Amino acid sequence: MGSIRQAGARPKADSVKTVATNRKAFHDYFIDDRAEAGLVLTGTEVKSLRDGRAQLKDSYIQFRDGEAFLVGAHISPYGSGSWNNHLPERDRKLLLHRRELDRWSSAVATKGVACVPLSIYFKGSRVKAEIALVKGKKQHDKRDAIRDRDLKREADREMRSRRG
Repeated sequence: MGSIRQAGARPKADSVKTVATNRKAFHDYFIDDRAEAGLVLTGTEVKSLRDGRAQLKDSYIQFRDGEAFLVGAHISPYGSGSWNNHLPERDRKLLLHRRELDRWSSAVATKGVACVPLSIYFKGSRVKAEIALVKGKKQHDKRDAIRDRDLKREADREMRSRRG
């Protein structure tokens, strides 16, 4: 017999609901290393994220004074918010362990390596960001990736047509 969710009950800690993904990052960069980071947000930002109103295009992670910040991410103001609504593109602090912070900030300090967010999602009732260390792709690498994707799509289409 299934359980009925009561009003005000919290979602399970293992349930994941993606709010926004940075699809451009997968096209523009080679992804080396990934990690999960918590986000420090205000109440209206969380409510706006629950409505799915976020955009990660052209956002990146900046390391300042031993802390990590999400810069350039757009979270739209909450529609029912009052005078205490948030600024849409303010810098938001990321929560990482000290060892991770030190390792990632030293990696970003090397030439040609950047840190970008890949997605923002709810993990239970908490907002998390998947971040990655990336290296930029050249134009010919982007063309190769598009060609490979198209070939795979054609092969899948051919396999489906032969089965059915």
